[in-house]
Amino acid sequence: MSILTTKSCKTQAYKINGVSFVASREAVEARHIDPVVSVNANYAAIMPFGFIKNLEYPEIVHNTDNQWFGETRAGAKQYIDELRKKKIKVMIKPQIWVWRGEFTGYIEMKNEANWKTLEDSYSKFILEYAELAYTVKAELFCIGTELEKFIENRPEFWNTLIKKIRSKYKGKLTYASNWDEFKRTPFWDDLDYIGLDAYFPVSDNKTPSIEECLEGWKTHKNEIYQISQKHNKPILFTEYGYRSVDYTGKTPWVSDRSMNQVNLEAQTNTTQALFETFWDEDWFAGGFIWKWFHKHDKVGGNDNFMFTPQNKPVEALLRNHYKFTNE
Repeated sequence: MSILTTKSCKTQAYKINGVSFVASREAVEARHIDPVVSVNANYAAIMPFGFIKNLEYPEIVHNTDNQWFGETRAGAKQYIDELRKKKIKVMIKPQIWVWRGEFTGYIEMKNEANWKTLEDSYSKFILEYAELAYTVKAELFCIGTELEKFIENRPEFWNTLIKKIRSKYKGKLTYASNWDEFKRTPFWDDLDYIGLDAYFPVSDNKTPSIEECLEGWKTHKNEIYQISQKHNKPILFTEYGYRSVDYTGKTPWVSDRSMNQVNLEAQTNTTQALFETFWDEDWFAGGFIWKWFHKHDKVGGNDNFMFTPQNKPVEALLRNHYKFTNE
């Protein structure tokens, strides 16, 4: 099977064909947006950041002069302004970084006082960017990314927060649940899209074939479809993608740099199988590939073992697939 074959010709609903546009130290220019246009993306996720010291620390630092430009409100707006000039729609997706890169799903306070402090701090953080989303008329706003313990422990806070966001911003809302979290997220009925960071395991093989990955998706796809039907909401892959390494379909969420055996075919096959599994479905809204850097000519390439599709065979697959589903 050719890596550029995406699907049979049939009527396609509009899909979100997105890239996760990485925040950098500097402002972007038209030349940094042109590769996004070239790959036929119609959306970009813009990701400002807040930072906390550890998983038990309740205060989020955000929008400061010590952050990279693209991680701040001003930087996010500048990126969006440049993307708009090229008619790229946006999802604003504020994220938290825990010191040393610990998993945000494990953020959990040890006492009520700290929970209250975290709630107040997170509200300020997320409402800052909900206001930006209103100002720039962002098409989509993501209320959080992979925060399962926070949500599990404080469901009423999240119900209230969603109402506060809705009072500021009138566009579409989603939440980026981790691939093994989405079935337990309690507030899907209050959002517009069921958001998944789609790092589902699909094959244990070193270089999985497209057919193996298609088989590996079957159980996951049915579970995802059932959640979509239960809540009568479309599924959005708030993140999706694979590293160009051996065994990339086994634990797709792993970004450990010790896992560094380049395997471009594995990345391409897993990505193709994901496209074939989901993009034709009318209950599937599309997704944002992880991840896209602004200096296109300086990143990725055939010796790169990380997620980016840039300057790899999978970029040609992405370009062809996004073109097909935009027609």
